[in-house]
Amino acid sequence: MSAAAPEILLERYLHRQIPLSAAMGVRVRIATPERVQLAAPLTPNVNHNETIFGGSAAALATLAAWTLMHVRMARAELHARLVIQRSSMEYELPIPGDFEAVCRFSDEVAWERFRTTLVRRGRARLTLAACLVHDARRMAAFQGDFVALA
Repeated sequence: MSAAAPEILLERYLHRQIPLSAAMGVRVRIATPERVQLAAPLTPNVNHNETIFGGSAAALATLAAWTLMHVRMARAELHARLVIQRSSMEYELPIPGDFEAVCRFSDEVAWERFRTTLVRRGRARLTLAACLVHDARRMAAFQGDFVALA
């Protein structure tokens, strides 16, 4: 019997610790310290216009960014509570079907500042951006400030 893939284990963790992710049908497609890609189907996230409900869109974007921070902190063995402090969404187009949230991270200078501050002060903040995609087209943009509390 083989061990479950890291993405499957992370998906199970999200569904258990953040039940909304299970209700939304969230699937972890990619989860590395540089990129997280989550997917969700239309059906449990549909609104009265038969497009994605705005709250579901914001939740998936927030979850992708939170998951990227969670993966990076686990890799760095940083033990802290991770919460969102502030966020904004820009809805560019209605999302008419299954969608994905993609969060990328490449600013190692900002990461090192975050890590050092968390170790030294027990609290640190980092801003991440994510986008929502449907059929390889960007549909919305997210930005959020995440705070880690040791």
